[in-house]
Amino acid sequence: MKSSLPYCTLGTIVRGFGRGSKELGCPTANLDEATVNKLPSSIDEGVYYGWAQLLTKTDHEIYKMVTSIGTNPFYNNEKKTIETHIMHQFSNDFYGEKMKIILLGKIRPMKTFQNINDLTMAIQKDISVAKCELESDYCRQYLTDRFFQK
Repeated sequence: MKSSLPYCTLGTIVRGFGRGSKELGCPTANLDEATVNKLPSSIDEGVYYGWAQLLTKTDHEIYKMVTSIGTNPFYNNEKKTIETHIMHQFSNDFYGEKMKIILLGKIRPMKTFQNINDLTMAIQKDISVAKCELESDYCRQYLTDRFFQK
């Protein structure tokens, strides 16, 4: 079976549940429902790494990212979401702005956790794995991908 990765998408950043920054110490940019609905069925729920590009008036940089795709069973969500943690400190929010992402690899399947501490530790491990993987020549070649040039 052919892999669905790399997978590229463009979406609008919308308000999420507000848990990323507040509860988990990991702010996320959540993509709109239309973008979530366009995901191919071959992209399983899970945690992925790749690159993100914000399309704001002042920023078109490409950043390392880790993305959660799924219903987040720890919180018993019913709707699937795409929640992207960009590995960069920002001083403001980006609601209503566009963002491009390229998913390059899967870190782990979506799963639930016993408590919030276990979830937070898993998120930090996911970020660490993503940082390491994104240093590879394979991943770095996507920094100049046509998708980011359009």
